Amino acid sequence: MSLLVEMRGIEKRFPGVHALRSVRFDLKPGEVHALMGENGAGKSTLMKILSGNYQRDGGEIFFEGKPVAPDSPRAATDLGIGIIHQELSLMNDLTAAQNVFIGREPRKSFGRLDEPALNRQTADIFSSMNLKLDPKAQVDTLTIAKQQMVEIAKALSYKSRVLIMDEPTAALNDAEIAELFVIIRKLRSEGVGIIYISHKMDEIKRIADRVTVMRDGEYVDTVDAESTPLSRIISMMVGREVSEKPLDVPDTRGNEVALEVRNLKRGREIRDVSFTVRRGEILGFAGLMGAGRTEVARAVFGADPRDDGEILVHGKPVSIHSPSDAVRSGIGYLSEDRKRFGLATGMNVRANIALASLDRFTSKAGVLDERGMRETANNYIDQLGIRTPSDTQEVRLLSGGNQQKVVVAKWLLRDCDILFFDEPTRGIDVGAKSEIYKLLEELAAQGRAIIVISSELPEVMRLSHRIAVMCEGRLTGILPGGAETTQEQIMELATQRESAMAPVGEVA
Repeated sequence: MSLLVEMRGIEKRFPGVHALRSVRFDLKPGEVHALMGENGAGKSTLMKILSGNYQRDGGEIFFEGKPVAPDSPRAATDLGIGIIHQELSLMNDLTAAQNVFIGREPRKSFGRLDEPALNRQTADIFSSMNLKLDPKAQVDTLTIAKQQMVEIAKALSYKSRVLIMDEPTAALNDAEIAELFVIIRKLRSEGVGIIYISHKMDEIKRIADRVTVMRDGEYVDTVDAESTPLSRIISMMVGREVSEKPLDVPDTRGNEVALEVRNLKRGREIRDVSFTVRRGEILGFAGLMGAGRTEVARAVFGADPRDDGEILVHGKPVSIHSPSDAVRSGIGYLSEDRKRFGLATGMNVRANIALASLDRFTSKAGVLDERGMRETANNYIDQLGIRTPSDTQEVRLLSGGNQQKVVVAKWLLRDCDILFFDEPTRGIDVGAKSEIYKLLEELAAQGRAIIVISSELPEVMRLSHRIAVMCEGRLTGILPGGAETTQEQIMELATQRESAMAPVGEVA
């Protein structure tokens, strides 16, 4: 079978970094080819070269057997190469149809927009995807899954023969992932070649035909997805065997209660939620999308107002009406969207670590103590194992796992001993996940109270000493961590509607 895309000996350098070393990759028509590797392996750089966002420093690219040199995103789309980035780039105040054909809208005489034709052409694309979606729907009224479909439609409107999908399921629930996979299989049957980047190992077996693994900017191997054990793929990615030790649940029943939340309420999002977390404990929050887990964390942290409820820190009631109130009470919150809410990505590592504690480094005259900031930042870089050339490296250039560690350092510097981690490993590769797990366990062992919110059941079960389960804004049960609890038990509570609710069980 002839190849749609072939990349040979691709080289890319940035100042001080040899990002890609003689990398190769190919794609067949009607194939889903997974591109895998740890954060920083070079996957995105390689795809940005293919999609015209970066220019290669060496090597060759062939499209349908002919040498090409896409020097801009427009040149790549003209060839038939589309890319769907992990961060959606839609315009929320426009309709789905306007987003699909932005800058290429059909026009009537005198340049007037032909709205009926715009909607009709978009409806035809949606129909080809078996997608039931109104072209006139405003994007900000759509679910993340539907927005993802609009991005795909936009790529297909260019008659893309190659579709690059970067972490397409990062924000989707199981039902939405199934919907996306139906569309991917249909595109594959029509001869579209799909390059699929994901850190979710189970998806690779479900959707990919072949897997190419990269590590440290180099090509490792290409293998058949169906016949290759996941353990081998993981070991190729990280260069070592990754095994998770069984969870050792400590007995924290005699420890001081660090955080107690009583009868927390916020409309129908949070409905009379109460829980405790002790020093040295990791409390996991499980539940389906929309269950109210993040809403609870944001309400406790003061990011969203609450209608009612009481918060106690170390046994004393505290008044929290804003994040600054929470921080003063020793509570830190690591958002699920670390780039938007946790980091200043255009600033360096040193500034980000000091960001929540600038008062410590500012003199009465308003002068920053750069030396103190540098020494403090390097202490945390060493303590947390943050992989960065220096404390002056821009945070946006770090891998996802190392960005997460920078956020942790920021809150540790602020002396927060109660930490909420919302989706702590979203967009983080399997090797970095192990490091984050180890870090959370170390923080708990130091006596900090940790609350972990995760949509991945194996992760909740792997990390948590106790597991709080939510459904439709209510806490439906608290289960023990470790081997005592099964995924089935968690899912039973996660789908327990109000009419079927039994009294909430508390496991000390």
